[in-house]
Amino acid sequence: MRKFICWGALVLAMVACNMRSTPDVIVITATPIAATPNDLPSPTLSSVPIQPSLEAATPLITTGVPPTPDPTFARAVAVDAQTYTVRGGDTLSGIAQAAGTTLDALLRLNEITNPDSLFVGQVLQLPAPPTEQGSRFKIVPDSRLVRAPGSAAFDIDAFIAIQPGYIRLASDEVNDVRLTGAQIVRRVSLEYSVDARLLLTLLEFQSGWLTNPAPDERARDYPLNAPITASGFDRKGLYFQLVWAADNLNRGFYAWRAGELTTIEFADGARILVAPDLNAGTAGIQYLLSRNRSIADWTNAVSAEGVYRRYFTTMGDPFAAPVEPLVPVGIQQPPLTFPFPQGETWFFTGGAHGGWGSGSAWAAVDFAPPDDLQVQTTFCYLSDYFAVAAAAGSVARVDEGTVILDLDGDGDESTGWTLLYLHIAARDRVAQGARLNAGDRIGRPSCEGGVSNGTHMHIARRYNGEWIPASCADCPLTQPRPSFVMSDWTVLTLRGQEYQGYLTRGGSQRIAEQLRGVVENRVSW
Repeated sequence: MRKFICWGALVLAMVACNMRSTPDVIVITATPIAATPNDLPSPTLSSVPIQPSLEAATPLITTGVPPTPDPTFARAVAVDAQTYTVRGGDTLSGIAQAAGTTLDALLRLNEITNPDSLFVGQVLQLPAPPTEQGSRFKIVPDSRLVRAPGSAAFDIDAFIAIQPGYIRLASDEVNDVRLTGAQIVRRVSLEYSVDARLLLTLLEFQSGWLTNPAPDERARDYPLNAPITASGFDRKGLYFQLVWAADNLNRGFYAWRAGELTTIEFADGARILVAPDLNAGTAGIQYLLSRNRSIADWTNAVSAEGVYRRYFTTMGDPFAAPVEPLVPVGIQQPPLTFPFPQGETWFFTGGAHGGWGSGSAWAAVDFAPPDDLQVQTTFCYLSDYFAVAAAAGSVARVDEGTVILDLDGDGDESTGWTLLYLHIAARDRVAQGARLNAGDRIGRPSCEGGVSNGTHMHIARRYNGEWIPASCADCPLTQPRPSFVMSDWTVLTLRGQEYQGYLTRGGSQRIAEQLRGVVENRVSW
């Protein structure tokens, strides 16, 4: 049985991963992480599926200056090669990320058995910094990792229907419903905003699912070789394998965007510097491929003979007609109101956290409705109150607990500004295709659309399919993004502390609190 994972805050009770720390305690955040010829013709986007050619092809991208180079990013936390002294506001996962290592590696190196006992002034041992630099070869542009403009033209069903491999027969259970391989690929692509062509290419690269009709049992059950989690959760089946891949693609992509991905660490402890002039799309693929490969296998997989060649022979040239940049420099967020009616007071229960999954940008915040809890018998209930459109637009998609509001009104959620509403109940929910004005009803907050322990609403932004961080105060100057502003209240985050943070307007401030009924997190407009 496949179950969704919810990333919204638990709004009716305090939970360990979201509790605000006292000044001398560190909160442990549950986050783990070639040139293109200018004269190449740009193909017309089409929904006609591409028949893959398995003959060896010479990649078009082989030498020269990489396209769209990105400048070197500074580390998020200043560290030396040997130790780091914990400061107020640090998190262990943030220190690990800045040092180019993992949370588990820090715990192991420092023999920490109770991470909650960390304190300001504690000196942590850090692994020696790597000296070898990884591949500078660019595998895909950003718009071939993100489900970006043009992605909707790719016909997943038609493409899979003509493949001779196992993908045509594959199915899996998601929330007790049996879905086909095509339905699962589409679902993961939409939810994580990762291009389906890349997901299919990775299935072929790892296990031959597009061309081999009879892969062995291991390849059928674990087509992307996603490992069992540290807690023992088995990612068996196509759905959880693709979820793992999409989340790690996003983790690498958005960590690179934020200037945090400077080092890749492999399972055997080997470490390598990420080439400083990659693009985010390539960094995302490099990160994913490092999760289940030795450094030798990884080096081949990220070369011109690896995933790039498989993409080229399966889907065509990934660098044909890229959308660059996905998010134009200087772009402004359109005016937004709070996603609840004017005159009502709701509760700001979750600061910036993942838009979808733990790997995406911290694009989302949470609000809980002002229901009378004394008449409720459970933390999960159907609210009497309604979430509303924060701006005018059309409803591009309605799914389990999900409503996508498309602000440019073209019905394509991979273009322009979109808003994700999550945990919206099926009862009284707006219909797909509806055109809304600001303030029109979206639906009732609930626990639907994932595992949620308390009724609330999760809202996040995307532009051209890219998740936009709710607060960009610490973003590199080369990657600016507009902060999430609703009814003139601006989201601010606490460095490295997911779900924590503030709303500010002038001299006023509201703090993200999971408990309702406290003055500090009440908001209205």
